[in-house]
Amino acid sequence: MTFNVAVVGATGMVGQEMLNILAEREFPVDRIIPLASRRSIGQEVHFGERTLKVEALEHADFSGIDLALFAAGGDIAREYAPKAAAAGAIVIDNSSAFRMDPDVPLVVPEVNADALEGVRAKGIVANPNCSTAQLVVALKPLHDAARIRRVAVATYQAVSGAGKAAADELFSQTRAIFVNDPIEPVHFPKQIAFNVIPHIDVFLEDGATREEWKMREETKKILDPAIELVAFCVRVPVFVGHSEAVFVEFEEPITPGAARKLLREAPGLLVVDKREPGGYVTPVECVGDFATYVSRIRRDPSVENGLVFWGVSDNLRKGAALNAIQIAESLINRGLLSARG
Repeated sequence: MTFNVAVVGATGMVGQEMLNILAEREFPVDRIIPLASRRSIGQEVHFGERTLKVEALEHADFSGIDLALFAAGGDIAREYAPKAAAAGAIVIDNSSAFRMDPDVPLVVPEVNADALEGVRAKGIVANPNCSTAQLVVALKPLHDAARIRRVAVATYQAVSGAGKAAADELFSQTRAIFVNDPIEPVHFPKQIAFNVIPHIDVFLEDGATREEWKMREETKKILDPAIELVAFCVRVPVFVGHSEAVFVEFEEPITPGAARKLLREAPGLLVVDKREPGGYVTPVECVGDFATYVSRIRRDPSVENGLVFWGVSDNLRKGAALNAIQIAESLINRGLLSARG
């Protein structure tokens, strides 16, 4: 069985990564249609060895589409995702538009694939925030073993999480420093090159940012509403790869050795944890990989039943495009995605 697939936002970083991963994983595609705004009409994108020309989203006919992968932002998703679903396609949306909708499953397949049964309500599945996706993959086996009470997480997020313009800004500012040109922040509120910015997304009334709120609420929806979580999200001068320092308090005792064994055996995770210089994974090493890496697992002596660990993942892959394709594969395996042609 093969499927007609549309990729909405095909010219963006996540959209292009979706096309790459569909080809890499040999997803059963019959016909693939790259869609974007009118200004991108005719632009070429690649799907494996094939070159495709982008078509206009506003003129798209979703009636022959089985699967629509959206990587185009919340406003576009709110306008076009319901239209695609009404035409019979199953939509997997990478934006925040539908994540908190109680009728839309928010899914990381290694964690809560059973929630996909809810796709029948609206025909839409939401992809979580990139920093949430890698976090819950690591938390899931630990939660199953010892019940998580509370999580505190500090994120160190790559500029690609904010799109191509943000990545270009890091490149141009880095060059400007070396040639002694003036630095003019455009996408970020302050200089990002050789700097860190403790601010991602808009500020809320309580002083947290929306990114930090997303991590809390999405973790509760995906994993367990009883988990308390506080996040501090920081943008760092890294092109690709989100890192997280995670502090977890459990209901039951769990040793670092037991946690290490559970994480090694869990799907989607690779443990690299040698207590020596270089015995851990950094963002540079995870780029292009499918796994979430966990390192520096140890006891947190400040609380009873506490652990600390370091997690790293390619934010364009597991944090976005890969998770979307894994959702599509899970839909096929569960008989929830069919080829209407």
